[in-house]
Amino acid sequence: MKPLHLPSIRAAFPALASDCVYLDNAGGSQVLRRVADRIHDYLLTTSVQLGASYAQSQRASERVLAARRAVAEMINAAHEDEVVMGAATTALMFILTQALLPGIKPGDEIIVTNTDHEANIGGWMRLQQAGAVIKIWEVNCDSLMLELADLDKLLTARTTWVAMTHASNVLGSVNPVAEVARRVHALGGRLCVDGVAYAPHRLVDVQASDADIYVFSFYKVFGPHYAVLWGRRELLLSLPSLNHYFIGPEVLPYKLQPGNVNFELSWGCAGIGEYLQEVGSSLGALGSGRQRMQAAFDAFAHHEDQLAEQLLSYLRSKPGVRIIGHDRVTDGNRMPTISFVVAGQQSEAIVRHVDKSGIGIRFGDFYARRLIEALDLQTQGGVVRVSMAHYNTAEEIARLIGCLEACVSRR
Repeated sequence: MKPLHLPSIRAAFPALASDCVYLDNAGGSQVLRRVADRIHDYLLTTSVQLGASYAQSQRASERVLAARRAVAEMINAAHEDEVVMGAATTALMFILTQALLPGIKPGDEIIVTNTDHEANIGGWMRLQQAGAVIKIWEVNCDSLMLELADLDKLLTARTTWVAMTHASNVLGSVNPVAEVARRVHALGGRLCVDGVAYAPHRLVDVQASDADIYVFSFYKVFGPHYAVLWGRRELLLSLPSLNHYFIGPEVLPYKLQPGNVNFELSWGCAGIGEYLQEVGSSLGALGSGRQRMQAAFDAFAHHEDQLAEQLLSYLRSKPGVRIIGHDRVTDGNRMPTISFVVAGQQSEAIVRHVDKSGIGIRFGDFYARRLIEALDLQTQGGVVRVSMAHYNTAEEIARLIGCLEACVSRR
């Protein structure tokens, strides 16, 4: 596999020219220059309402629709009107569950996990007001995995939805969503997948996931603070309109975008796929846009695995360190999001020590509070989390390891 040319990669992200080492990418990646340029250009040349007959409005409309098509290609949506864009994953999940609320019947069973970000839990919990029964698919505290055998014990003929994460934003583990979908669909239920922690590291393929809903945020994938929710067309058509009374249930995706999309951020997001295709082409990939994006993500994964193993190998060597998640990179089963705790130390103290060296990492629960509580880690202030992206370097990880040495070697 041809390696990434990191100088070219890093040059695409202006923030990386600073002295800061960004290793909090699971909280928000750095933004591509081309994305910011698109937003800037949209605001200064086509910041008008869509749908009018004059030329600037027509150009603005074309840009917003082109952005939707670009996102549809990026995630492999079968129809571009399956793409619902909105402020954030949390906001889109509340829109979804609000739309589902009228169809909930008393006794309908919904399964959520205790490993997810609260974005894919809280909205589902609110459906209890309509009589839904919420079941919790709990992490196995020994394997730190969501075990399929435990899911099987929860599934019944009354299961209407299962909501889960594609990759944990704390554990870093990748979950077998297609296999979960197979089991859920066999009983007539549906699957909602939170792909926020997955999408920066693997090319999302909503059709291959076999999910019914798939959602993630662009600001974790080199873009602006914006998000996308994909849903199967027949499912979205079955939902009521949450827009104005004259926007009917057949008007996709507008009926689920009250107030419309953010025009300039939508246009900015189109630059993400453009970048991925260019990276793929630079690696020698040919073919469709998706094929070139896949080549880019294959190279990202290879590079990120090397960085993750560099840090994991160091952490494994320290007796007082407990890695929260898989302690090795094998068979693509984890993201380069690495969480750990150090015996006898508060996670905050470790992070604040690293702060002094101009390295951005993080401590806490990362809105996966139910997971932190299940693992009894709240007394340490949650975990220390180091989250890498494809633009990070081995030298940056070595610099982090040097900073950590004073903390993790203390006994």
